[in-house]
Amino acid sequence: MSISKQIISSTTTKAMSPLDYQNAVAFFDKHWTTSRDGKSLERMKKLDSLFAHPSKKLTSVQISGSNGKSLTAHFTEKLLQKEGFSVGAFYSPHVNVYNERFALNGTYISNEEFTLLAQEVIQEAERAKIEANTYELLTQMAFNYFSRNNVDVVLLEAHTGASSDATALCTPKILAITRVTDVKGTTAGNASNEELNEYLKGITSDTHVISADQNKAHLKHMADWIAEQDGHWTMPIRKLVPLHYPFEQLHGRCAALAERIVSIYINECTEKAPLEDSLVAKKKGQRGRPTLEAKKFSELNPKYTLEDFWKETTNQLTGRFQLLDQEKPMVLLDSADNIDAFENLFLGIRLLNYQRPLKGVALLIGCHEETVDLQEFLKLIRYFFKKTTGTLTLCPLTTQKEWLTKSWDIANLEQELGDGKFKLRIASSFKEGIEIAKKSISDRQGLLVITGSTAMVEQYWQLNTSK
Repeated sequence: MSISKQIISSTTTKAMSPLDYQNAVAFFDKHWTTSRDGKSLERMKKLDSLFAHPSKKLTSVQISGSNGKSLTAHFTEKLLQKEGFSVGAFYSPHVNVYNERFALNGTYISNEEFTLLAQEVIQEAERAKIEANTYELLTQMAFNYFSRNNVDVVLLEAHTGASSDATALCTPKILAITRVTDVKGTTAGNASNEELNEYLKGITSDTHVISADQNKAHLKHMADWIAEQDGHWTMPIRKLVPLHYPFEQLHGRCAALAERIVSIYINECTEKAPLEDSLVAKKKGQRGRPTLEAKKFSELNPKYTLEDFWKETTNQLTGRFQLLDQEKPMVLLDSADNIDAFENLFLGIRLLNYQRPLKGVALLIGCHEETVDLQEFLKLIRYFFKKTTGTLTLCPLTTQKEWLTKSWDIANLEQELGDGKFKLRIASSFKEGIEIAKKSISDRQGLLVITGSTAMVEQYWQLNTSK
């Protein structure tokens, strides 16, 4: 995505000295919090009222779940734009800069726009004595930004459970739930009913709910809950969208969820007339199977199709199975930070190896203590190295991202993994870890995988830009 140069209008600031971009970033970095007091929506209501309730002026789609939210929002944004809509997208988290959270029609917000919004929201919050944390302030900035730009629809990626997230101040027309894991982040375990309810509490009778989760118990609970609320339950995602190899297996369900979101939005949630050549709008008199005449006409007059769209669509998000194949050795950046996400990442590595045999794989992993169940992680690592030849380097985290501030216990992991049938190395820092991992790959056609959190991806880019 490129950086926008457009300047928005802003209310006049008075008490606060003008911020520059770096000071705004420093303010937000300082105000992350580890507390979740359950009062986020209460603070958001107060914040929103200071700006004449922009959240109520937005038609929104909320995207929640354990994994795949950003990719789903990214694909939805692309398809909605193709359908002729103006789209705002609020992503969470970012990897390198806060600007990555705000996309308007596929373009990230400029530093100048970001600074103006930040100054305005921070000042008004301080003036009203609202002790909002960074995520809440950023969410209000998103509401202001997208409402002023009169977007047709805004995509809101929920950082936490949908109903308690700051974005839930917008009552969504569509609630899209991606893969859902239990508190340990495992695909084997069922999420509790309380965990599932966190995604569903905010729906109304006007909300359309769709999920890409594959757990039958989860889906039944969702369907029953939505029926009690008289909401609209849409059949869950079954197919994979045919993306380029190997992304069909990795991201195909996210793309299919995006396709369903756009279909529901166009056919059920907007009065704006669809494009004549819309890829997903239902045509009057053409529902169901096409007639023989219609089939013959389409064969003689081929049109651009959804399949064509997906063939040319690629993921452009930083740190979401991002392959840097120009590097020697190749580098794969992935922000996987729970067991389910690691499983998907390791599947992707094996698929890459099937396509083009990799001459050595080096994993460099650093995680936050709270995100990975140790025993499940050990099982997954041992299984991976039964199928793949390579090395594992573990390192601590030295940056703080989101509400997660504590690095995992490297010494404990070293002891637990010491009997593994693979080469294990321990690094005291990310920089040392990179050096160790690269030395373990003797061939330029090898693969260096950096994963475990967004902080690992951020540190990679910081190290490379400082050279």
